[in-house]
Amino acid sequence: MAYQGFAQEYLGMPAVTRAYTTACVITTAAVQLEFITPFQLYFNPDLIFRKFQIWRLITNFLFFGPLGFSFFFNMIFLYRYCRMLEEGSFRGRTADFVFMFLFGGFLMTLFGLFASLFFLGQAFTIMLVYVWSRRNPYIRMNFFGLLNFQAPFLPWVLMGFSLLLGNSIIIDLLGIAVGHIYYFLEDVFPNQPGGKKLLLTPGFLKMVFDTPEEDPNYNPLPEDRPENQPRDQDQNQHQHHPQ
Repeated sequence: MAYQGFAQEYLGMPAVTRAYTTACVITTAAVQLEFITPFQLYFNPDLIFRKFQIWRLITNFLFFGPLGFSFFFNMIFLYRYCRMLEEGSFRGRTADFVFMFLFGGFLMTLFGLFASLFFLGQAFTIMLVYVWSRRNPYIRMNFFGLLNFQAPFLPWVLMGFSLLLGNSIIIDLLGIAVGHIYYFLEDVFPNQPGGKKLLLTPGFLKMVFDTPEEDPNYNPLPEDRPENQPRDQDQNQHQHHPQ
């Protein structure tokens, strides 16, 4: 029963959230089982551009450290806020959601070129939390039963928690900064006087991820038009659906 419940929950996850969290869990499991090592995954510009180890551009977002409190904490937040964004403000806009992933990942990678950051997954999680928190400003939050605050403070509370655990807050600050850039360009600037939408989702992403809407100018073939359907079909319909 537990397995069925888990399978149902897993299959009920929206597509992007399911793909990303699955990739993170599989990557961590592969490291735990020693199929691969973190040294094959971390962000290293020299190996990426000189040795063409292009996969590092992606794998550095997938590894959250060895199994332990920090890993589960990150996974819970990643799953929760990625899913709430995908089912909330990005509902029916999968291409726009994927574009946010690409935009955020690109900015973090640019920053990673100039700073010695090896894994950017936690920064990515904080970015998702930041965007969700700014789009839901009036939701009341409770952190481990100790703190009560409104949603926009959540990224800063998480950063404080990271500090308490002895982690560097550079990663958290990077996630907040990139989240704010996205939020400003997507939600704030277009609504300013003279502002316009600068983040435009490429057409090929919409072709791949968004189901096309029905074309209002679609003209059915003559044999498909209702007035040309056989009479006996109409009569059957009347018999099955009396007035």
